[in-house]
Amino acid sequence: GRLWTVVRDDRPFGGPEPPAAAYFYSPDRSGAHAETWLGDFHGIVQADAFSGFGRLYDPGRKPGPIREAACWAHARRKFFELADLKKAPIAIEAVTRIDAIFAIERAANGLAPDERRAHRSIRSAALVADLEAWLRENRAKLSAKAPTAAAIDYLLKRWTAFARFLDDGRICLSNNAAERSIRPIAVGRRNWTFAGSDAGGHRTAALYTLIETAKLNRIDPQAWLADVLTRLPDHPARRIDDLLPWNWTQPQRRQIAA
Repeated sequence: GRLWTVVRDDRPFGGPEPPAAAYFYSPDRSGAHAETWLGDFHGIVQADAFSGFGRLYDPGRKPGPIREAACWAHARRKFFELADLKKAPIAIEAVTRIDAIFAIERAANGLAPDERRAHRSIRSAALVADLEAWLRENRAKLSAKAPTAAAIDYLLKRWTAFARFLDDGRICLSNNAAERSIRPIAVGRRNWTFAGSDAGGHRTAALYTLIETAKLNRIDPQAWLADVLTRLPDHPARRIDDLLPWNWTQPQRRQIAA
């Protein structure tokens, strides 16, 4: 079985929507599941380069296209492993160049989309263009079977998706928000291993959705769930949104803390 997560976090660009994480269970790793979960969504999706996501980015997709934003952290990781383990000179230089782009990005964190785009245009665009030229130059010197060539190809084959952050201030350099949300599962499965059944997998996904969304909103999940479960029997169904983590009022939080 597999657990997947879709994370919305607009805080890096000061967006109005509260952060949330939704988890989904599937009995296998087919990309068709992601197509089902995203349903009628169209816009930007930032993810790793899993081949199963390919049809999401089809220009003719209905009801509208999804634009891919690639993850620079995944690209960096491929070079870092070669730099750390094999001391490959090209990989070491690639890591240095990518780190420079990340360093510039830190100053843009929290700025409005237009401000982030302007910041990147002034400080990052030239570095990204130089990196592309440098990668193409060095790729021509390597055989197709060289490990460093594979790391370079990972970037160059998706270059449009990697460079997309320069044109849209809402896009982050990485999908680390989703990586952080999936990490507890990757670590925890060493201890509990199984969900018991497909039904257990779906229940697990639902619980992770509640707990991780509370954490993203800086709410103690245990206190929030204890309060919500106590109030649910008498709470009007038409006002269920009142109990969502981002609507859980400050007085309620203080009362629970007391």
